[in-house]
Amino acid sequence: MNLKNKKILITGATGGIGNSLVDKFYNLESSIIATGTNEEKLNNLKNKYPKIVIEKFKLDEHSKIENFIDIANTKLGGLDVLINNAGITLDNLSIRLSEQDWKKVIDINLTSTFLMCKYAIKKMLKNKSGKIINITSIVGHTGNMGQANYAASKAGMVAFSKSLSIEYAKKNININCVSPGFIKTDMTDKIGEEFKKILISKIPSGKLGSSEDVSNCVAFLASDMANYINGETIHVNGGMYMAWQFLWIIY
Repeated sequence: MNLKNKKILITGATGGIGNSLVDKFYNLESSIIATGTNEEKLNNLKNKYPKIVIEKFKLDEHSKIENFIDIANTKLGGLDVLINNAGITLDNLSIRLSEQDWKKVIDINLTSTFLMCKYAIKKMLKNKSGKIINITSIVGHTGNMGQANYAASKAGMVAFSKSLSIEYAKKNININCVSPGFIKTDMTDKIGEEFKKILISKIPSGKLGSSEDVSNCVAFLASDMANYINGETIHVNGGMYMAWQFLWIIY
């Protein structure tokens, strides 16, 4: 898998999966811009991976996204791969979910991703090639209690990625999604042991995934090995989505 000197922009780089993405592409000798909102965590990334460029940027500032893509394109000297990994959750049961929390999750997870894609594609059209990988979630396919806003945002990402892939396939631009299931991160480490046991019992592989499982899949889609894959969603969930579908069939 040759991704040496590929110019890659990663959003949400300071989280568990984001860290793994930076590590993966750094070790593959790619040129990386890593973005996030936490300056301390970005600086820690820079200390660990000194060759990367870090950029603090808030994705809900929609009017600034076009300029941000211009800056990233200039600093990298082009843009080969965009990885939209950033996202938030603001969970609540639907009757208690405020319109503000609905909009905030949609704005950051869905609208910001659309705008990042839109302006990145303009650069990729000039380069006559490009790869976009959008990180979605199993929840976007199954739904989840208390996550109507998050599920809608992730399902929307899948649908618009399919549409974009049709629009730009002939321009040598591939747009795909990676849909993680339950991945071992700082967030899942905070889950109570009893609930974690119940959760793991729903996963056919009998364990949580690792961030590296996700970054391996993303690296494959970013490489020339995936040139004929377009408009697809690859599930990285230990068989959980498959099992969920089967349970609906038998019940």
